[in-house]
Amino acid sequence: MTVHPTLSHAQGPSSPLSNLTIPQRLAEIAARLPNHEALVVPHQNVRLTWRDFHAEVERVASGLIGLGLAPGDRVGIWASNCVEWVLLQYATARARLVLVNVNPAYRSRDLGFILSKSRMRALFLRESDARANYRDILEEAKAGQTLPLAHTVWLGGESWQQMIDGGKALPPDPTDPHEIVNIQYTSGTTGAPKGVLLTHHNLLNNGAALANWMSYSEHDRCVIPFPLYHCAGCVCGVLACLDRGATTILPSAQFDAGAVLSAIEKERATVVAGVPTMFIAVLEHPEFARFNVSTVRAGFIGGAPCPTELMRSMMERLNCRKVTVIYGQTEASPVVTMSHPEDTADLRVTTVGRACPNAEVKVIDPATGETLPTGVQGELCSRGYMIMKGYDGEPEATSRAVDEEGWLHSGDLAVMLPNGHFKITGRAKDILIRGGENIFPREIEEFLYTHPKIADVSVVGVPDRKLGETVSAWIRLKSGEAATDDEIRAFCQGKIAHFKIPQYIRFVDAFPMTVTGKIQKFRIREIEIEARGLQDAAAIETA
Repeated sequence: MTVHPTLSHAQGPSSPLSNLTIPQRLAEIAARLPNHEALVVPHQNVRLTWRDFHAEVERVASGLIGLGLAPGDRVGIWASNCVEWVLLQYATARARLVLVNVNPAYRSRDLGFILSKSRMRALFLRESDARANYRDILEEAKAGQTLPLAHTVWLGGESWQQMIDGGKALPPDPTDPHEIVNIQYTSGTTGAPKGVLLTHHNLLNNGAALANWMSYSEHDRCVIPFPLYHCAGCVCGVLACLDRGATTILPSAQFDAGAVLSAIEKERATVVAGVPTMFIAVLEHPEFARFNVSTVRAGFIGGAPCPTELMRSMMERLNCRKVTVIYGQTEASPVVTMSHPEDTADLRVTTVGRACPNAEVKVIDPATGETLPTGVQGELCSRGYMIMKGYDGEPEATSRAVDEEGWLHSGDLAVMLPNGHFKITGRAKDILIRGGENIFPREIEEFLYTHPKIADVSVVGVPDRKLGETVSAWIRLKSGEAATDDEIRAFCQGKIAHFKIPQYIRFVDAFPMTVTGKIQKFRIREIEIEARGLQDAAAIETA
C-alpha cells in the first residue's frame, strides 16, 4: 500500500483485476470444484455442489429467456434469503439481464416507487410469510400506475416451475465485464432512493478483494446472515465465496441468532459475517454456551459502527481471531476500506482499516476539495474499479456524487492516521444507519407530511445500544389537532418499511432554528439524548 507521508491520501496494494463476467467465473469454479459444496440453505433443506449449482443456474437462466426477456431488461427479486435468490443473482447475469434488488421490508409506498423507477419487466416474490401478505402489498403498489411489469413469478409456487419448464436455449456466456448486471437502491444524497448501476467488473473484483484479504479457499464454509438484497450479502457474502470456491451458508430466511449458531455448529463453519446488531444477538443468545463454535477462524463485520467491546467479544467468545472490519457504500460495490486480519487488535477495534486493493482513498476539505493533512477530519472520497457506473437515469445526481476525476464523495467524515488506516468520525450527509439499514430522514419526513394532522416534522437519528442508531421524529401538529405516538406509528404501518417507522416521537410547538430559519437537527439530537437518557449509548466507542 502507498501512503502519502503528510497528506490524507492512500493507494491500496495493486493486484491483477479480473476481466471475467460472473457467469464465466462460475463456469470456471464449477469445472475446477464440481463436487465441492457451493450453497447450503438449511431452512429449505438445500445442498448444492458447484456442478449442480451451475446446472440450476443454467436452467433458471433458460427460463428467464423463455419469458421473452431481452438483454438489458430489469428483473426484480423481492424476497428474504433463499436458494431462489442466489439462483436468480447468477441466472440474470447469465441471461444478460439486470437484477434489481428489492428490500423485503418494503411496503406499498416504497415498492411502488421502485417498480416505476426501475422499469422492471419481471418480479419474483413469495405470496406471503409470517411478516406480510406480499400479494396484497404488490396490488396496492401497482394501483394507479402504468408499469412495464409483464411477469410476476411466485417463488415456491407453480409459476416458478412453469418458468423453468418453458425455458429456451441460452446464448454463450456474456463476455463484457463492464456490462451493467445489478441495480441496488440507496438513499443517496436526496430523499428518494437512487438506483446504483453496478457491473460484473465492479462486483466480482470487490468480492475477490475481501476473499483475498481473508485468505479464503475452497475449504472455507461461510455463514452469511446478511440479507441478500443488501450489497454486503450478495457481494461480500455470495460473490466473495465464488472467487475461491468457498461454500455459502444461508442460515435462515430472516436473521435468527439461534439459526446462525446452529449453522456454525452443524456445517462446521469457518467464517461468520454480520452487522454489529447480528453479532450482539448471537453473543447474547441464551443458549450460546451449548453451541460448538470451535471451527470458526475468521469473521467480517460492517454496515454500521462497531463497538470496540463487541469486537473483542467476537474474537474471544466466537473464536473470530481474524476479524475484518469493512467500510464502504453501495456506490462502491460496496467495500472501500478493510482492516487486514493481521492488523493489531488495537487497529481492528479502533479503525475501519486501510484502502482496499486497487482502491484509492483520500480525505478532503468539503468546502475546498483540497486533500487534508493526516489527522485532520474531512470527507472521505474513493476512486477505482469499484465505483458505480452512475445512478439509473439521474445524470445530475451522478455528477454530484462522482466528480470529473472519478472520485466518489461519500458524505462521511473521516480521519486518516499516518499509517494509512481510517477512522470514521461522523456523517456529513443527513443519513442515519439503523442496524445496517441506511435511512434518509427526508423520505420519512415526506411520508409523515401526508398525515392530515401534521404541519411540520423533522426526523433525526439518535443513538441506540444495539442498533447503533434509531429513528426519532419531532412533529408539529396543525392548529387545534391532537395525536398520539401510537396513532402516528399506525399511520406508518404497512406503508413504509418497518425500520423507517419512528421509535421515538415528540410533539412540539417549534423546532430549534438557525438565524436563517434552518432546523438545527444536531440540537434535536442533543435534546433527545438528554431527555431520554441515551448518554451511555451515545458514548459507546466505535471503530
